[in-house]
Amino acid sequence: MTKLRLAIVGAGPAGIYAADILLKHERSFDVSIDLFDQLPAPYGLVRYGVAPDHPRIKGIITALREVLDRGDIRMFGNVRFGTDITLDDLKRHYNAVIFSTGAVRDADLDIPGIDLPGSYGAADFVSWYDGHPDYPREWPLEAQSVAVLGNGNVALDVARILAKHADDLLPTEIPANVYQVLKVSPVTDVHVFGRRGPMQVKFTPLELRELGELRDVDMIVHDEDFDYDEASRNAIATNKQVFVIDKVLTQWRERPVGAASRRLHLHFYAKPVEVVAGPDGRVASFRYERTEPDGAGGVRGTGELRSVDVQAVYRAVGYFGSPLDGIPFDDKRGVIPNHEGQVLTDGDEVMPGVYATGWIKRGPVGLIGHTKSDAMETVGHLVNDQASWWSPAAPEESAVVELLESRGIEYTDLDGWHRLDEHEIALGEPEGRARIKVVPRDEMVRVARG
Repeated sequence: MTKLRLAIVGAGPAGIYAADILLKHERSFDVSIDLFDQLPAPYGLVRYGVAPDHPRIKGIITALREVLDRGDIRMFGNVRFGTDITLDDLKRHYNAVIFSTGAVRDADLDIPGIDLPGSYGAADFVSWYDGHPDYPREWPLEAQSVAVLGNGNVALDVARILAKHADDLLPTEIPANVYQVLKVSPVTDVHVFGRRGPMQVKFTPLELRELGELRDVDMIVHDEDFDYDEASRNAIATNKQVFVIDKVLTQWRERPVGAASRRLHLHFYAKPVEVVAGPDGRVASFRYERTEPDGAGGVRGTGELRSVDVQAVYRAVGYFGSPLDGIPFDDKRGVIPNHEGQVLTDGDEVMPGVYATGWIKRGPVGLIGHTKSDAMETVGHLVNDQASWWSPAAPEESAVVELLESRGIEYTDLDGWHRLDEHEIALGEPEGRARIKVVPRDEMVRVARG
């Protein structure tokens, strides 16, 4: 019987779902799957991109863990594609590769002043508060008033972490260094700006509702944003999510404000125009243009400019993929060019043996669950493309282990992940916490390798 030796680069939800779907797929060949990740631990953005106070979303780790713990997938963590292992190496040891490397960089926002000191990408901030090993331990939280640009779930996560009192994060798996920095944050006001109206937001009702549950934080919305046009009224009447969002915001409009020590302001119909510097050259204010509905579901500018004094700006306008050695890349969209997961060359021809799934395939849209249907499409092509798979010179499962060891790569495996997982849970137990994340990469590797 034919055997498929498959490499998957990226051990987040997209890669794990692809492995699971292929193993369950009706097929006429045996499958052996090796999962590679540059981090010493699996789960990608679920571990390093979801706010620590989101245990419900973290619950998806349970399902991912069940897939990995079945014993029919090998994992090699702490292995960087392009340096530790190359495309030529994969062709020597495998029949095909699926790239599921996600999107972890911040998308650009092209306005004057966006690169001023005090202006940050939300993805960097998220990586910091989630204890990503490749980010500095410190973060400069010096602003009393902060602007967050964007109306998606990441914008709300960032706003919530900035506005929330650090002690209220203690029951979560927030890293110790992050707690210490948040504890002394001087923030009093967090302003969230969205270009469109409140009924066109990209965040979910659950995210919004959680914002309103923050202790000692007043929610401030502005009546002028709720003079709904026909499109907004129609969305409320026909879309349950929009209906709930309207209900939550309506309740906030009726709440008394003024008693809390911190405030979270939501500004809709606000198109970013400029981040303005003060005399010291740092962020001093954020300027935006007031927009209005255009009658076709979008917005148009009104020409009215407004300004809010802030000392820091976080842009949460989307994630962006990173190029991979030897693999075509679309610089405009931040994805690997592909047809339904089959990677395409610069001449738009299918690249034999090379596939993509998840955000690196379709861009950073949709929730984690959408990644499953994405993986099904990619796996369908992989199964049907058997005639164009690579013919590896050394397909033995031991050959990859020998390659990594010959290069001195301190890779981690699933047993090592279980050791690290148990270690983090044990660190949290004395303090009644879910876990305390190990942050430094070398310490993660040391614990994982026993």
